[in-house]
Amino acid sequence: MSRMIETTYRECVKTAIRDAMHKDACVFLMGEDVGRYGGCYAVSKGLLAEFGEERIRDTPLSEGTFTGAGIGAAIAGMRPIVEIMTVNFSFLALDQIINNAATLLHMSGGAYNVPLVIRMATGAGRQLAAQHSHSMEGWYGHIPGLKVITPATMEDARGMLWTALADPDPVLMFEHVLLYNRAGTIADDAGPVDIETARVRREGSDVSLLTYGGSLHKTLEAAEALAEDGVSAEVVDLRVLRPLDTATVTASVAKTRRAVVIDEGWRSGGISAEISARIMEHAFWELDAPVDRVCGMEVPIPYPAHLEQAALPQLDGITAAAKRTLDQPAFRWTHLNADKMI
Repeated sequence: MSRMIETTYRECVKTAIRDAMHKDACVFLMGEDVGRYGGCYAVSKGLLAEFGEERIRDTPLSEGTFTGAGIGAAIAGMRPIVEIMTVNFSFLALDQIINNAATLLHMSGGAYNVPLVIRMATGAGRQLAAQHSHSMEGWYGHIPGLKVITPATMEDARGMLWTALADPDPVLMFEHVLLYNRAGTIADDAGPVDIETARVRREGSDVSLLTYGGSLHKTLEAAEALAEDGVSAEVVDLRVLRPLDTATVTASVAKTRRAVVIDEGWRSGGISAEISARIMEHAFWELDAPVDRVCGMEVPIPYPAHLEQAALPQLDGITAAAKRTLDQPAFRWTHLNADKMI
């Protein structure tokens, strides 16, 4: 019988790595400072002593090099976990991720799978400035051949990695920097979870709040604040940005008839625009108001704390957007000319 244990998001990721390495000798971890230092965010602390240098591999400061090595190991039958310190540094490995990992199955006519997991920290809020703080997971969601997962809960932080390691194709796992210290409870025998579907984290009837990753908990707090004002907000955790679970999103919107997308990334060309477009394509006639968005400001993330916070979606902005869409008069489809609706 399972029991609930107190833990942190960081420990959930570490447990997932440790358990996967115990279960499969082909799994190993490689990246900058993952060994003796224990990882930039202490996720791999203690794993070097437990598994040794063959399976916990410190690499040079060369993302393109060690990501390429991970791809080669995956093709050769291993199950590598490549840790890139921050999403911004992943751009130094774009050729390997985009031109190799994402395309080899297609370019080889189905002969070569790349069972690779790339983990990286994403997001802002720790005063790490513009080269360490951006949310680019939505951009990676644009790339065919990749799966993009964004665990926000303890269960997903622990269970998504196991499922990703069993996938025959490359999976990018984005861990928001503000979640590592987040504490909570989880069943001690919690296991793998899917990496295909969104989840409704809070039921509601007035407006759908659609988000993922580091913005989930702010959005849940906003839903609590809205409830005090009599607004029933449904919170959908997207969880997976590629492939997007359009069915869960549109089902929620069809129920509430209003939607707000919350995304720490930039508005222009971002994942919030894709979600808005899919709602228009699949649930347009269900809407009573235009889709609203709360996104990061279109600037490089500032270093000063007050400016960094101003550049990110916050509780007040989320609640204001929800109320704004509720204040919109409902569309009157019945007043349209029926011939124009065909």
